[in-house]
Amino acid sequence: MKLFQHNNFPNVTGSRVSLRQILDTDLGDLIEISFYDAVQAKTVQQAAEMQTKINQDYKDGNSIHWGIVDNTSGKIVGTCGYYRGLDKGEGELGCVLLSKYYGQGYMTDGMLLAIDFGLNHMGLKRIWAATSKQNDPAIKLLERLNFVKIAETDHDEIEYELRNL
Repeated sequence: MKLFQHNNFPNVTGSRVSLRQILDTDLGDLIEISFYDAVQAKTVQQAAEMQTKINQDYKDGNSIHWGIVDNTSGKIVGTCGYYRGLDKGEGELGCVLLSKYYGQGYMTDGMLLAIDFGLNHMGLKRIWAATSKQNDPAIKLLERLNFVKIAETDHDEIEYELRNL
């Protein structure tokens, strides 16, 4: 089941940041945060191979992965998207921020755009997230966005769910 069918990748524009598809020209700047199946890219070539898989996942209707762009500079500051559960009408929302942009509010702005898109364009009935119990910045971000802790796993993870849908 595909919850979103777009001929063109959906860009989402906000006042401070925008969400857009990641381009090959972005990959050199994103190696620090390029992951696929929890494996980090070490080279631009590996990041490109991962991005090819990510793009195919989008085409297959299994995920959507955006670059978060600072509207003033045009630079990608991080990534976010929905990575699992779309076939059930829900989405696991994940995000990664380049370290030089920590603490500047970019991720809050990007995640708000992604949440709005998930609810109003994809029709998600549930949005959830998982993070490490030690990832205090992610926990604070999720709580600031009205996510509520719903479970702790044996694998050092905490699961959160967005409330007030």
